[in-house]
Amino acid sequence: MLEKIREGSQGFWAKAILGLVIITFALAGVGSYLNTKGDEPVATVNGQEIGYSSFERAYQSERSRMESQYGEQFADLAADAGYLKQFRQSILDRLIADVLLDQAATDLGIRISAEQIKKQIVGMKEFQLDGKFDNERYLMVLRQVGYQPSDFRDYLRGEMTRQQVKQALMGSDFALVNEVEEAYSLQQQTRDIRYFNVAANQFASAVSVSDDEVNNYYQTNIAQYDTEEKVSLAYVELTLDDLLTDIKVTDEEAEAYYQANIGNYGTEGQRKVAHILIEMGEDEDAALASAESVLAKIEAGEDFAALATEFSADTFSAEDGGELDWFVRGDMDPAFEEAAFAMETAGSISPVIKSTFGYHIIKLIEAKKAQTTPFAEVKEDVVKSLKNERGLDKLYALHQRMSEVAFEVPDSLVEVADIAGKSIQQTSLFTSQSAPAPFDAGRLLNVAFSEELIHQGVNSEVIEAGADHIIVFRVNEHEAVRTKSIDEVKDSIMASLSADKQQAAAAQWSNGIVAQLQAGEDVSSLLSEKSIEWQEQAELARFGGNSVAQEVVTESFKLAPAVPKVVELASGNVAVVEVTKVNQAEKIEDNQLTALQTRLASAKSQQTLMGYVASLKANAEIKISTQI
Repeated sequence: MLEKIREGSQGFWAKAILGLVIITFALAGVGSYLNTKGDEPVATVNGQEIGYSSFERAYQSERSRMESQYGEQFADLAADAGYLKQFRQSILDRLIADVLLDQAATDLGIRISAEQIKKQIVGMKEFQLDGKFDNERYLMVLRQVGYQPSDFRDYLRGEMTRQQVKQALMGSDFALVNEVEEAYSLQQQTRDIRYFNVAANQFASAVSVSDDEVNNYYQTNIAQYDTEEKVSLAYVELTLDDLLTDIKVTDEEAEAYYQANIGNYGTEGQRKVAHILIEMGEDEDAALASAESVLAKIEAGEDFAALATEFSADTFSAEDGGELDWFVRGDMDPAFEEAAFAMETAGSISPVIKSTFGYHIIKLIEAKKAQTTPFAEVKEDVVKSLKNERGLDKLYALHQRMSEVAFEVPDSLVEVADIAGKSIQQTSLFTSQSAPAPFDAGRLLNVAFSEELIHQGVNSEVIEAGADHIIVFRVNEHEAVRTKSIDEVKDSIMASLSADKQQAAAAQWSNGIVAQLQAGEDVSSLLSEKSIEWQEQAELARFGGNSVAQEVVTESFKLAPAVPKVVELASGNVAVVEVTKVNQAEKIEDNQLTALQTRLASAKSQQTLMGYVASLKANAEIKISTQI
């Protein structure tokens, strides 16, 4: 059979068909290349484009910041497509606002000098070691975040320019002393009140609900009687801790592990050096000659620090005679590092060393040798590390095998459970709002309610549910969304309508009491009939610390004294409240005045900035060019 296939593939038509297939794939490849986003603009602001790459860089940066700050909490949110879309839109809105502020800065003639940028960089803690700017750390950090020094300076110039615009706006706002005093007086004012509560259920016998009212309510609000989709899951989960109990480590194995990783059990060697950097530029030979000339001066006895100040291209360290902070292996350029650690005696001078930054001459200031902690002192940690390492290897291998079997046998978890050495567990039915752990996490929840698992009846992928914790699951039972019948909800509708009518009746009765109070009549007998008594609350505060219902508090600070008012409560009852006295706040102290004045001015300045950006947007021509 194979021979016949081989013979058939040599014919004219076979070759022609193969040629067409190759052309088709080639064109498809070109088409996909042409259809990639590249750096097409995601938005255009007054003719200035915001490139897709700029948007993605800002998005990834903000996402990394959020993940670092909020961890799993943000990961769960980001698993929701709706939230992620809103998050990406907020990044684009911020970029548009930045462009508008940049354009405003240009119109206002605001500029940032190179000296200002340099001062800002030197003062940034991210680039400092022991409180001092470190050029090597500066370059290392920029490499880690994907910036060239020139690109970072441009980025910083934009940020500082926008900040000047913001400061010019926000710095112009202030709060007058009389504004602060008035705000403080209103915030700290208290009131004496009297009030009584009226239980709505006292009017239950006076109200009734008809079948027509129930039916009308059901039809009007039918959407609220849709049930939520529910699933129950069968699942197999495996953690690193499940595996560690079966892992044994002998003393010989621990000793061998300690020797193999001895660098982890002690302090690293350190070096403190000074250096002179000669940049290569376009003429490498000239740079080398210059470096050798400087080395000759040092060997002739000239002062290293003075020569560093005069000749070094590392201007930041040159100000300190070329001196750098302590570093360990891995911190510096490999060639620089090798030369530094080759020296042992303080005052030693290296030959000219070539690195990616240029040519260096290095002077050793001080050396600290590496020190190793004895095995006996760290044996427990060594055993734990070795067990964890073996456990992780085993977990990874099981992860791979479970993934294969979950895919190959998609309609059962039995074989997956056998591989994991775990039993199949089951959840009860739950909605997306009542999911049990660990399925309440964003990604797992989305998969649990996915079309694939529910309607195709397959296993999920093996998913990481946390650190060293994997899980695979399938839908065991599914309840689709449906609308409850009127018979199912009739009792709850009747109870709701009855409660509304009871509250309305209580409010109507209370309004009658208020009318009599305003007419100067005595209502004590009417209150006694309902077993109601006036209650008093002295010095009711506007914010917090009250035992009175919040609705009563809110209304109390709207009322004039001696004007009773009926208030409907969230509990379904009603209250009648009357202010008997307004207690003015004591005079604000100087330190409180200053603090409140600062807060009010800050709030005003934020509103000013937001209003300014909104006005720029309103008058700008903004086009959103592509989906984000």
